[in-house]
Order: sequence, then C-alpha cells, then structure tokens
Amino acid sequence: MKSLTMLLMAVLLGGCSGNSRAFEPSNPIDVALGDPYVLLASDGRYYLYGTGGVKDGFGCYVSDDLTRWEYLGAVYRGNHAGSWAVSSFWAPEVYERNGRYYLFFSADWRVNPGAEAENFRIGVAVSDSPAGPFVEMSDGPLFDPGYPTIDANVFFDDDGRCYLYYSRCCYKHPVESEIAEWARSRGLFDTIEESWIYGVELEPDFSGVRGEPVLLLRPPVRMDDVQSEWESRSVTSGEVNRRWTEGSFLLKEGDTYYMMYSANFFGGANYAVGYATSQSPLGPFRKAAENPVLQRNTASGGSVTGTGHNSVTRSKDGRQLFCVYHGRTAATGDERVVFIDRMSIRDGRLTVDGPTERRQPRNPASKDE
Repeated sequence: MKSLTMLLMAVLLGGCSGNSRAFEPSNPIDVALGDPYVLLASDGRYYLYGTGGVKDGFGCYVSDDLTRWEYLGAVYRGNHAGSWAVSSFWAPEVYERNGRYYLFFSADWRVNPGAEAENFRIGVAVSDSPAGPFVEMSDGPLFDPGYPTIDANVFFDDDGRCYLYYSRCCYKHPVESEIAEWARSRGLFDTIEESWIYGVELEPDFSGVRGEPVLLLRPPVRMDDVQSEWESRSVTSGEVNRRWTEGSFLLKEGDTYYMMYSANFFGGANYAVGYATSQSPLGPFRKAAENPVLQRNTASGGSVTGTGHNSVTRSKDGRQLFCVYHGRTAATGDERVVFIDRMSIRDGRLTVDGPTERRQPRNPASKDE
C-alpha cells in the first residue's frame, strides 16, 4: 500500500511539474492567437504570448504544465503619445535576461513620410515581470534597415553574443526567379514579391544592432530546387503573388544551429514550416531535404491547415522539445488557434510530431528515470 501511495504521489507531482511525461494537451489548446511564443521563465511557469486578442498590444497566458492556461490580461499597449508604434502589433517574443524581461515585437512605425502601406519595424519593451507591464525602451524602433521588417527572434549563443533574426517583408520587393517566369507565362501574376530572413548581431543591452544584416534564407530561385514545390504553393495555386520566408526561430543542438522558418501565405491553407542548419549563427544555412516538417494534415483525413510561425520550448526537466505554432481547423474557420506538439532532433534531423488533433499520450518512462 505504501509503494502504491508513493507511486500515486509521484504521478501527481509529475503532472504539476510540467515534465515531458506529464504533457497531455488536447490540440488545439484553448487559446486563439497567431504567432505564438512560449517562455519557460525562472519562476518555473510557462508564459504564452502571441498576435491578437488585445487592441494595439499583446496579452499573456500562464501555465504550469503547458496544458491548462490562465489569461493574465494585457501586458503591453502601444499607439499612445509616447509610443513609436501605432498599429499592426505582431509576433511578440519575451526573453529573460539578468532578472528582467524583454519583449521584442513588430508594429507600424509612426514615422512614415512616404505614406508606405507597410511600414513595419521591430521594437523592444521591458518589464520586471513576464506578466508585464512592458514599457518601450526607446522612442523609436530597434533599427531601421530601410525596408519593412517583422518577426523578431533573438538567440543567445554560448560565447555571450546575441543575435536578432527577422524577416524583410514582401512589400515592394519583386524578385526574378524561374518561379516568377513560370507565373508570368501562365498569366497568373506579372511579378512575384518575396520576404527574406536576415540575421544581425545585437548590442548586449538591446539598444541597437552591430554591423550589417546578413541574408540567411530566401525562397528558391530554380524550379528544380527540392524546396521549390512546397515553398511556392501560394503562387502555383494562384492564391497570391508573394512567396514568404518568415517566422524564424533559432535553436542550437550540439554544434549545429537549427533555423525553423515558415513559407507560403500566412492567411492560407498552405502555410508550413521547414528548417535549415548551419555551423554558425550567421550562416550559411542549408535547408533540409525533408522539408516541410510541419504542414496541413487534410490529406491524411485531418482538419488542420495553415500551420506555421512556430516557437520552441522545453519540458521543465529539459529532456523534451515542444513546437508551439498556430493553425486553423474546420471548427475554428479563419481564426488562428495554438497547437503544441512534441518535436525532436536526432542524428541531425529535426522532426515535429504534428499537427495532432487529439489528446496526446504520455511518454513512457525512460530507463534513466
């Protein structure tokens, strides 16, 4: 009886600890956001941020186990007299550094002398708590490369240096390629605009960037490129005259840097995730032959489409990676909802066990537990 009681206590404690065996969400989780990002903070709790839900800002959810989420309310608002950001508040990510919390986000810049339709830049706000309130660090964006930028992601390397990754928007960025020629020849589109992913070193205090941004990933130029079919579906289906490479997330396993990214129209069914690898945080990156690693599951009888713009978090014991992303289902329609699925990196290959639409089974106990 004593051993049975101890076993039950261990199971209950495991369920509260957020370890890899206790994770049992029912996908999608009960959170309607785009571009989700999960921070496992030093207080042992998970904090979830994303696009939507708060006018001119961002909200926050908290969980102890990645399964049950509590809404904490708005944690940041812009579009006021002291803010450089006026609209289109997208893709928040929060990082804990030296006891403080830094919110990186995209928004429309108030300074817009050319009346550009897309005037997005990246900014930083700070708080003493992951639950906010976050206050902008300056009266302007982090930097201005001269074109609209979105989808900030920050990586802290082992040597203490930190890097910013972002996407240059498709806006006013027509690119010639064999895919563009193909689209013209069939009367689909006259031009194809593209978004590209760049990386640049950050100042340690997040006051700006060091050096010039480096182009890291872009859509394929040739039709016979193994990536062309899946990264061009929004164009080849006649959906839209743009090809996206966006929503990057960098992680490191061993000596290899893995950059996950999303391609295709973010508002369509073809949105999907691939990854690329490098031996350096600023590349060159090589896309994986097995891409995409996350895409709609309708071909296999599921109802999930539009899977993309992911982040990655870990179980509290550090053993299990989780891919956090948004998608759409037949039940949710055009509303983006959050999914969390297990992922792994084995023998240099990254895989995501999703999208799932069911209660996920517990992992069997490993031999070393």
